[in-house]
Order: sequence, then C-alpha cells, then structure tokens
Amino acid sequence: MDSKSSASLNTQQEAGSPLSAFDYAPSTRIIFGAGSLDRLGELSSELGAKRILLVTDKGLAEAGHEARAVASLEKANLQITIFDDVHPNPTTEDVERGLQVARNHQIDLIVGLGGGSSMDCAKGINFLLTNGGQMQDYWGVGKAAKPMLPLIAVPTTAGTGSEAQSFAVIAHPETHIKMACGDKKAACKIAILDPELTLTMPRSVTHVTGIDALSHALETFVTKPRNEISQLFSRRAWSLLANSFPKVLETPDDLTARGNMQLGAHFAGAAIENSMLGATHALANPLSAHFDLTHGVAIGIMLPHVIRFNAELVGEYYSVLAADIGLCESHDPAGAGLLAEHIQSLIATAGAPTSLTECNVDPSLMDQLAEEASRQWTGNFNPRPVDQSSLRELYECAF
Repeated sequence: MDSKSSASLNTQQEAGSPLSAFDYAPSTRIIFGAGSLDRLGELSSELGAKRILLVTDKGLAEAGHEARAVASLEKANLQITIFDDVHPNPTTEDVERGLQVARNHQIDLIVGLGGGSSMDCAKGINFLLTNGGQMQDYWGVGKAAKPMLPLIAVPTTAGTGSEAQSFAVIAHPETHIKMACGDKKAACKIAILDPELTLTMPRSVTHVTGIDALSHALETFVTKPRNEISQLFSRRAWSLLANSFPKVLETPDDLTARGNMQLGAHFAGAAIENSMLGATHALANPLSAHFDLTHGVAIGIMLPHVIRFNAELVGEYYSVLAADIGLCESHDPAGAGLLAEHIQSLIATAGAPTSLTECNVDPSLMDQLAEEASRQWTGNFNPRPVDQSSLRELYECAF
C-alpha cells in the first residue's frame, strides 16, 4: 500500500472530521491454515460438546470433506449426527427438517460445514432449537431471548463470509424473500478456515462465490454504517480478493491464492457484521427468486452499475480501492468508473454474464423487480438513497 493511498483512506480525518462511532464486540475465534479442519474434534471437545449435529450438503460428502470432519470428531470420541439435506439459498423448510433431526438426538453443539447455505441453515436450526418458534419470529435483530448452542463454522467456499456474521439468512419458500435473522448469540464460537477445502470447488463455484466476496468488500467500504473497523476489514479483504481472484481461476490448485480468497471472504464477512450491505444485494435477490440466477451471477451483473450510481456521493472511497490495485492515483476522480470497468472485466474473464439480457431476464417484469428490490433490507444501508424508481433505472442499465 503506497503512502498516497494510505493517506486517502483518512479523508475525513484530513478534513478535521471526527472519527465515526462504532461498537465492536468480536465473539468468534478464528483458526486459519491448511489442514486446520483436522482440529475440529479437539476444538469441539474444548467447548464441552458430546453430541454433534453436522450440518452440510451432499456435495461435501462427494468431495471427501464430510469424511474428514467425521474422522476428526470420532477421534475425539464424540457422537455425530449428520444432516445433509441443505439446499442452496436455504428456506424455512430446510431449517425445519434439520431441527427435527437435532431434537431427536439431544444435540449440544452444531457444526456448519459447507458454503453459506450450510452455515445459514446451521444458525437457523440453532435459533429454533434453543428459542423455539419459527424463523419469521427472528426476522430482524436481537429477538432471541435464550442462549444458543455453541456453533463451529467450517466454510468450504470463499464467498459469503457467513462464519464471521451473527445473521442467519433464510428464505421464505413461497415468496423467496430472504429474512435476515440476526442476534449476537447466533455468532459462531469458532470459525475454521482451511483453504485446502476450497481446492475442490469447480470453476463455476469459484467464480460465483469469488464475485460475491468481492461485492461484500466493495459494498461494505461505502455503506452508510461504515466505520473505522469495517473499513479496515473491507479494504484488506478487497486487496486479498482482487489480487487473488484471477489466480484461482487460472491456477485452481494454487493453495496460497485459495487461502487469500478464503481469508479475504472472511474479512469481508466481518465487514458486513459491522457495516451491512447495499443496493447490489437488494437488486440481486429478486433476480435470483424469479429467474433462478445464481446469487453471484446476479451480483456480478448489478455491481458495476451500483458503483457508478453511488460514485456521486462516495466516489473518493472507490478511488481508494481502485488505487490499491493500481488502477489510478488515490485521489483520481475517475477512480469509481475505472473500478466499475475493472469489476466488469473480472466477471467477463471468469466467463460469467455481464448483462441481464444474456440471462434471458424478462424486461416486462422490471417494475415488479424494482418494487421487490425496494423492500429488501440491504437497500437501506446504501450510501446513496434508493427507491423503486432508482432501482428500476439500475435494472435498465443492466440490460
């Protein structure tokens, strides 16, 4: 990081503005390094566990990761129950199925092994197992009255950063609206970041999860609740992700690049926990619901347009990030545009679509999409205010 870009991060301080207020209370122990999954049993025992619910998906069994996790837990003489019926973008139905399994085996610790879907489902099960009711009861923040079971998260992708967040994002099975259910008690006790687990990701998964992680770094750096803590996470995440994303696409067995991506995704997740997300995610969710677009694909299409839209208010912040990867000087007013172009280039290099037209999105539904996007929670945190009209314009740009 050069001295110019370092100085530019402190734009507010240079102008004599006070530092933003924040309340930072980390509650997750982070263990990072190749082979660290083998410590799962030891770490579970340290938490006093006897009966483990392993929440995962069937693809992880095929990759061999489930067997590694089970072997480590068995070595520690722990009882293991596996729930592997988790679907992408888990709904309340996924959580209810897992809840029944947990209740039948008197679970005292939960392990979420997989991508964001497995970790979100594990958190959802924890909410209902310990506090009762339905997921809808916890939509919002701080609605769990009772303590929760300890949770260990083991991400096998480099995308959501769910292991760094106290939110379970669970969809309604009929409306597909994603409910963000947050409570500090739901935060993971331990997150195991083992980059070896990401080596088995197919290229298609590598690129969509990588795009999602990049968007987290970019959005959290400029959201309205941003603060000194969140921006530290966002900026470091951006550097790790932006420099390593092309490498993991070109050389998928590069363990160093894989580790950079996984740690970058985690830092970006930690930034979300401290500053939330923005309009890109508000726009992406209706696209996934109506046209079955993979979340990372929808994010990648919308992100450059949101950067250009936001540049009117936070262009100087985007210039900092553009300068960090050598696109311009740190105070260049063209930085936001260069950043948007770079993101589109990365997405094209990954082989992902860069327009809604390529995805056969029906333009006649734009009003409905915009209306649904306007009801997404994350839009409230976008630095430039958005409403149904401005969100519709952003969809139009993406065509």
